[in-house]
Amino acid sequence: MIKILVVSGSPVIESSTDILLRHIAEGLVGSLKGKCESEVSFVKLNSILFRSCQACGVDPTPHWCFYEDLAPELEKLAACDCLLFGSPIYFDTVSAQAKAFIDRCNCFRPADFESETGTRFIRRLKRTRPGAMVLVGGKDGHFEGARRVIAGFFKWVEVSNEGVLIYSPPDNMEKGSAAQDSAILAKAAELGKDLATLLLRQSEE
Repeated sequence: MIKILVVSGSPVIESSTDILLRHIAEGLVGSLKGKCESEVSFVKLNSILFRSCQACGVDPTPHWCFYEDLAPELEKLAACDCLLFGSPIYFDTVSAQAKAFIDRCNCFRPADFESETGTRFIRRLKRTRPGAMVLVGGKDGHFEGARRVIAGFFKWVEVSNEGVLIYSPPDNMEKGSAAQDSAILAKAAELGKDLATLLLRQSEE
């Protein structure tokens, strides 16, 4: 069973971010069909009430965090075989919802204060999973800040970045315009197929 976790940092219902994430997942699942069972979990961060990181500074093991408001989502993140993460671009970076979630994942590598060579971070997850990101912003948007934030997050939670899908809608005020853009939908589907190929190859190793 291949577990696919889709996380959207868009506050807008059925946004282009959501649409593209789902399309990647559909391409992925379609390519796995008949070869391997799979399940998809879609997490809309804006629908979850959770506190921002409190910088506790203490290892919460065996839990992923001391606070339980994100426990189901953090468990899914730890257990998934593939992560799809998307966000709109706000002030040249990810949304507030996306950043708050990323910050709460800090304890996936808790600090090792007992290290004799100085403070290091413990890798609690022992395997790397493939992942991809979706970034949606205006035609004059700057995507690099958001890409770097998510790339750093991926490294922290043991996810290899296998693709970045960037979408600049012709009208930034039109909700869900990606649904009518055949070119970006084709790219999303192709990214899903590429991830499926990688996951199948890993399962055979």
